[in-house]
Amino acid sequence: MFRLRVHSVDTNHPLTLEETTFISSATTSAKPSTTKFNERRGISHLYRKASQKSSLPNPNPNSRSTSLFVVAVPNYFSDEDFIRFCGSHIDHVHELLFIRNDGMEDRYSVLIKLDNQVTADRFYNSFNEKRFSPPEAEICHILYVLSVEFTGSAEIASTPPEDFTELPTCPICLERLDPDTSGIRSTLCDHSFQCSCTSKWTYLSCQVCRLCQQLDEKPDCSVCGASEILWICLICGFVGCGRYKEGHAKRHWQDTQHCYSLDLRTQQIWDYVGDNYVHRLNQSKTDGKLIDTKSCCMSFEGDCGTCGCSEDSGIGGALFSSKVEASADEYNRLLATQLEAQRQHYESLIIEAKSKRQSSISEAVEKAVTSTMLDIQNKLEKCEQEKNAVADINRGLIKNQEIWRKKVKEIEDRYAFHLPRGNGI
Repeated sequence: MFRLRVHSVDTNHPLTLEETTFISSATTSAKPSTTKFNERRGISHLYRKASQKSSLPNPNPNSRSTSLFVVAVPNYFSDEDFIRFCGSHIDHVHELLFIRNDGMEDRYSVLIKLDNQVTADRFYNSFNEKRFSPPEAEICHILYVLSVEFTGSAEIASTPPEDFTELPTCPICLERLDPDTSGIRSTLCDHSFQCSCTSKWTYLSCQVCRLCQQLDEKPDCSVCGASEILWICLICGFVGCGRYKEGHAKRHWQDTQHCYSLDLRTQQIWDYVGDNYVHRLNQSKTDGKLIDTKSCCMSFEGDCGTCGCSEDSGIGGALFSSKVEASADEYNRLLATQLEAQRQHYESLIIEAKSKRQSSISEAVEKAVTSTMLDIQNKLEKCEQEKNAVADINRGLIKNQEIWRKKVKEIEDRYAFHLPRGNGI
């Protein structure tokens, strides 16, 4: 389920086509080409329902409509060329609107409104995933659009509707996403960043592909200047560091709701909403090229024989291993981060326990010393009291001794006075 919002302050302008006739399948008479062909300047924002899963190759009937959106047409393909490309189906087109963005001179988009659902389905089945020109690499990617809104407010156009996420409008960035996310079933090019189709699509417009092509330049985080573990937003081209640095890429998603970011090192795409990888292309371990992933067979027998899942099982196994390795790498980094956090946590607990132990020992020693000092002080006071008591007794005894001495002397003196003085008297 796709919705389209176009930031435009322009109005529809009827196209002035060259003197060209477009032959109908039903009749050989010439048909004028300026009655339902319009052009408009604006910036397209493509949204898809976040909870929707792809039902390729046949879209869900509830997700179909009579409005079709051609994501990107190469600029060398003129308006007349595109109308010729539509062939006899142009007779059933109610309105065909060419949407051009002044900032993207290498491509434009087309909004097609058909007469009814039957003709819309025929148009979709006839031209979706078809090359615009046989010798060229560009593919016509068509999406069913349930609603189209034109607004003069850039803020409204860039704000996702509820339960919707924004997708890139760059065809290569869109092809990098897995089919469940992008709604695109397959690609015909491996999109190695030196190939001609990449240069042709992205020479002027897409910041993501342009940065991937400029291998000599070393990008850095737009906020902190970090040069390692960098991610680039697929929607606006913002370069931010990963969550294992300062986390500015994730913070950009939280601020803008642009949920798809490309890892510049591995070329893998992370979905912040789903919290998983959603890339279609994996880097080969042998030659470094990006190769297309295939969906696994959903048949209960394991090989239905009709979906092509059994083709080249060796490559399929390698791709599966690549995804497992990517998930394992992410898990290992997350595990290392958590283990480091746990180490710091328990080290702080050990330091705190040692501090408490030292404090307890100090308190116990202080308490023991204080208690011992109190006991000694009490004993000293008791000894002082006993000393004073002995001194009092000693003083009493000395006083009594003096008294008794005086009494003995008095007695001696008294008896000495009455005794006879001698026999000679």
